[in-house]
Amino acid sequence: MIGLTVIGLFAVGYTLTSWETIFAGLILGMLFGLYNLWTLVRRYKKFDQAMAEGRRGAPLGTLLRFISAIAAVSLAMAFPNQFDLISTVIGFALPYVLLIIERIVYHAKHEG
Repeated sequence: MIGLTVIGLFAVGYTLTSWETIFAGLILGMLFGLYNLWTLVRRYKKFDQAMAEGRRGAPLGTLLRFISAIAAVSLAMAFPNQFDLISTVIGFALPYVLLIIERIVYHAKHEG
């Protein structure tokens, strides 16, 4: 949910500022990053269930996530007038940073 809120803020920045390529890159990277995080969580649940049942765990889809990252960077490089490459890479990493921040806040609230 936080990721979609951040994408919404990036969309506002895209429409209200002159930094369209930067915000477009952030949106592109964030979309691919959220997809990767969603894929990882979904596959981890299957892996965890298989381990609990005593079966061999299913693969976690690392290759698929690498291909997704390459696709995001390739789009940014193919359309440099629409997407900023550095912003795309930053946007790609943001879901993981937000996840860490969310976990820190959660534990800080529930520790004391």
